Amino acid sequence: MALRFGTDGVRGEALTELSTEFVGVLGLAAGEVLETDRWVLGRDTRESGPELTRALTAGAAAAGVTIVDLGVVPTPTVAHLSAVENCGGAMISASHNPWMDNGVKLFAPGGQKLRDEQQESVQARLDELIERPDPIPSAPSPVAHPDPAGSYCSSIAAALEGRDLSGLRLVLDCANGAASPIAGGLAESLGAEVHLLHDQPDGRNINDGCGSTHPGSLQAAVVELDAHMGLAFDGDADRLIAVDDTGALVDGDRLMAMFAVDLRDRGRLAHDTLVVTVMSNLGLRQAMARAGVQIEETPVGDRNVLEALDAGGFDLGGEQSGHLIFRRLATTGDGLLSGMLFADLLKRSGRAASNLAAEAMTALPQVLLNVPVSARPVDLGTLDEALSAVETELGSDGRVLLRASGTEPLIRVMVEATTQELARTTATRLATVVAEHYG
Repeated sequence: MALRFGTDGVRGEALTELSTEFVGVLGLAAGEVLETDRWVLGRDTRESGPELTRALTAGAAAAGVTIVDLGVVPTPTVAHLSAVENCGGAMISASHNPWMDNGVKLFAPGGQKLRDEQQESVQARLDELIERPDPIPSAPSPVAHPDPAGSYCSSIAAALEGRDLSGLRLVLDCANGAASPIAGGLAESLGAEVHLLHDQPDGRNINDGCGSTHPGSLQAAVVELDAHMGLAFDGDADRLIAVDDTGALVDGDRLMAMFAVDLRDRGRLAHDTLVVTVMSNLGLRQAMARAGVQIEETPVGDRNVLEALDAGGFDLGGEQSGHLIFRRLATTGDGLLSGMLFADLLKRSGRAASNLAAEAMTALPQVLLNVPVSARPVDLGTLDEALSAVETELGSDGRVLLRASGTEPLIRVMVEATTQELARTTATRLATVVAEHYG
């Protein structure tokens, strides 16, 4: 069975599941459907990236699309140039996955990930082409972009509105990924003292014990170097997990809590509303209620967050995983932008990151269990009775979420409660029920 779109593009094992043939046909299908004759194309540092870039270029060229190659750049660089140059965009990346995986993310002109109807149209055309495949001719090498990261980095500097980061000591974990070529230079150009970790990609060390999903070495380095904060990116640098001056983690929820109150206090949080996904901690919701900030909730995925931001005219939204969208400044989650804005917030406050983070919210203990299933269920309605019983037990001091993964044959069971033990036992009990029904 061919790969299909998930919550963030198409993703699979590179050169087997995600074969060059499949990526070529995907390029052809998207080129026919998206009605733009020019794409900017970036990739992360995986060794399969160049080969899959050639395949996508050939498929898009067969549909009459001219590809402009950006080389190794963060995903938000692709989105930025798609918006600035009003063209389509594509990114070859599997984000935080290990090196042997890869994927394709697509952007419509204007720098936004595809709307549901656009994605469904591309998927439908892809299915048709796979059923009766015709060879895709080789394409000439794509045109190289003259300055892939220049405009993007300038836009981040402009977001600081003339302020700088002088006096701050930052540790940046580049995950041996797409942030590696530019993160250090960007932060130094803003005046920060910078120490880099995991910025030497070799094609196979992306996300390997580093980056936003493995921040342990960053936590240790921040303490050892007496840094003001650490910033960890994922493989394509569209998400950020921070570390405060004590070495404690600052996840996307806590970052959003700080940013939302700061923007509100400066009159820059439209409708005093923050957009979050169903995965955000109940502690964030409680903190925002105390601060007088409304919450708008969406399904998982920064694509859904962006749609809600635009529909409501809101300014800030994101995910617990560290995808943060500053809608006045960007069209997608952006780890580098978020990181530089957090450093700016810290400097403006004159306080320690640990103090700001601790005051922002109190996270409820959360347990997330992944239950393997034979196939991704569309409707989890058979679990309503069990779910309702648990919600009644927890009351207003807890929260339960069951959802099917958008990328894997898993059902995710998430429970938040007043204690870690209560969250763990409740999640385990629910996971057993899920396995009985769908395992």
